[in-house]
Amino acid sequence: MRSLIGVVVGAFCVAAPALAETPAAIVEDVQGKVDGVEFMDYVAPGKIIKLGPKASITLSYLKSCLRETISEGVVLVGAEQSTVQLGDVQRAKVPCDTKAAQLSEREANQSAATTFRTMRSDAKGTPSKLPTIYGVAPLVQAKSGSTLVIERTDGKEPTISIPLKNDIMIRGKFYDFAKAGKSLTPGGSYLASLGGKRYTFLVDASATSSPTPIIGRLLRLE
Repeated sequence: MRSLIGVVVGAFCVAAPALAETPAAIVEDVQGKVDGVEFMDYVAPGKIIKLGPKASITLSYLKSCLRETISEGVVLVGAEQSTVQLGDVQRAKVPCDTKAAQLSEREANQSAATTFRTMRSDAKGTPSKLPTIYGVAPLVQAKSGSTLVIERTDGKEPTISIPLKNDIMIRGKFYDFAKAGKSLTPGGSYLASLGGKRYTFLVDASATSSPTPIIGRLLRLE
């Protein structure tokens, strides 16, 4: 089996093009022996992941909103979905905002991650749709040591101010509202402030407090 996996990995290495390091997916879960990635890592197209016996990984793609649960085998990360050899993959489309979740190459390289911007208008002056999350408890990517402030912009609601101390951050860079027992209001629009940066976003009207895939509630503010 090891030699067969080696052959597959070699074939993937030959076939995988030289792609930019723009993130394609985020690792939502890791079970068992999985080489090369950890929980909440971003992975770029061309990344090869080897899964041991009975191991599994869950990847959520930022552009396609595909959530993959892969068991065993060898995984080649693509731009919108994975190629899997010697293993099993189950895919499901989940609610997410592709425009909000996907970083441009310039933003990724500069680590700006300004995917949630001030609302803009089109040529006719019509407000464009705010980037949207599909869970009431955002998962916020932000720099540890800063202070996150979230304010409701379309109604009255207490302002949320969170000092992002390292001991409450996941992997030192993610703050999970669900883990902290905090939530926002379905249908509400919000302004998130982090240092001198300001980001606007909307919570989908159908959002609930039930467990939601990470890709649908991810706010990348770093």
